[in-house]
Amino acid sequence: MPDPSAGTGRRVDPVDRAHLTSAARPSPPIHRYAPSAVLADLVARYWIPVWSLTAPTTQSTLQYPVCLIVVSDSYARFYGVARGLSRVTLDGDGWAVGVLFRPAAGRLLLGRPVSELTDAHLELASLPSIDGAALAARVTASMTPDPAAPASHRAAIAAYEDVLGALLPVDGPGLLINRVIDWLTEHPAVTRVSEVAEAFAMTERSLQRLVVDRVGLTPKWLIQRRRLHDAVTRLKAGAASLSDLAAELGYADQAHFTKDFRAVTGLTPGQYLAEQ
Repeated sequence: MPDPSAGTGRRVDPVDRAHLTSAARPSPPIHRYAPSAVLADLVARYWIPVWSLTAPTTQSTLQYPVCLIVVSDSYARFYGVARGLSRVTLDGDGWAVGVLFRPAAGRLLLGRPVSELTDAHLELASLPSIDGAALAARVTASMTPDPAAPASHRAAIAAYEDVLGALLPVDGPGLLINRVIDWLTEHPAVTRVSEVAEAFAMTERSLQRLVVDRVGLTPKWLIQRRRLHDAVTRLKAGAASLSDLAAELGYADQAHFTKDFRAVTGLTPGQYLAEQ
């Protein structure tokens, strides 16, 4: 069983590549914590937003290519990967405790190909691999007294860690899909599926089967999503030239970049840049 003290209190503050925040659409405070070392192949991080709002606000996200568990003050769900833009509206006072998994975890939790849950979610209690109802009850009991307290966060994360440890060890294909997506993130110049397959001595067909089974979408989608995450990062930083950014991302021209960005986010890169 994982040791809840081994990493779960360590805050992490990664570059926020997924949330389409802007000056007009700020994110509520989000506390992020690393998993214990033994769960590093299953969990990327835990995130805990706590909010108190006088008016509704809609948060838009370009989800990472991984599954999620979210237990909030009003629901407990397991999410597959969303190919488009994910939106959630927050209002009043509330909290959530989420798990951003590693790519390997989705199939282990779902017990079947993750492609069957693309753009969809299940109630946590219906997962076959864990007692989701008991997990949700324990997380809720941990958070209810004081959602902003570090002690509440540690207790909620410990509840997750106790349950997720039963999924170890990660299987071979799971470790492979973790490496594939890590490698793709670390090689922003890669724009073709053939390059990914060659790097892992796989055929494109074998790579396709692995990605569809473990992520739910295709290698081509993985590349596009990484490019959009790179674009969001640069635009948040105030990219000086959209044409130069398009070239850095591997697009033939700015028009193709604009088309891809707008198709998923509903905004042109120029509009999103202006919102920063």
